[in-house]
Amino acid sequence: MKDKTDYLARRGLTLSRRVLRRLDEVGIFVQSSVSLEHQHLAERYVVRGIESGGAVKDLGRYMTFCGPDGESLPYLHPVDAIGVNGVHAVVVARVLVRVELFRTGRTCQLLITRHQPGKAESGRRPSLENNLLFRGVNGLLEVESSCDQSDQFGSVVPQFWLRAGESLKVPSALIAAVAAATKGATCIGCSHAHYLVAPIAVGVADGSI
Repeated sequence: MKDKTDYLARRGLTLSRRVLRRLDEVGIFVQSSVSLEHQHLAERYVVRGIESGGAVKDLGRYMTFCGPDGESLPYLHPVDAIGVNGVHAVVVARVLVRVELFRTGRTCQLLITRHQPGKAESGRRPSLENNLLFRGVNGLLEVESSCDQSDQFGSVVPQFWLRAGESLKVPSALIAAVAAATKGATCIGCSHAHYLVAPIAVGVADGSI
């Protein structure tokens, strides 16, 4: 079980080949991997991720990132992609929480993971620590998804249940980030980031962390 949890935390949602083919057919691209990078001037390791994804009417997948307490993070730079429903912005931080949501119709899969550099010993490159924070399976998005209703998803998150029927709550600190991922996964023809923000918006004019 631990190996499976570690795999999920490292790789993200496991989707079938059929689903991946369908996402490719409709032009929804998500960059789910995170990477460990070294800042030579600051002499420290950071984690890099890419907010990406979007939706068509009946299908959506979105990936965003936040800080360890659910706070919005400034992006390093936006990405002007060819077409829509692709990459939107790059983020670099010492700790990243990745929020990944896949939607088919009103049914959603949600995975939230935390990523940070491990301890560096004897000057060696540290490992990337990956931890599973939340996994929701077959959640229900109660609002009907359509282009005309996309603004309704700003504060909506899917509902999830345990196998015995008990409610499974998204951690309260991460609700805003999950709501943003939900909106991204219902944003038809998405061309912008939903949770990462411009550096000036959080008072980081030079883009430093």
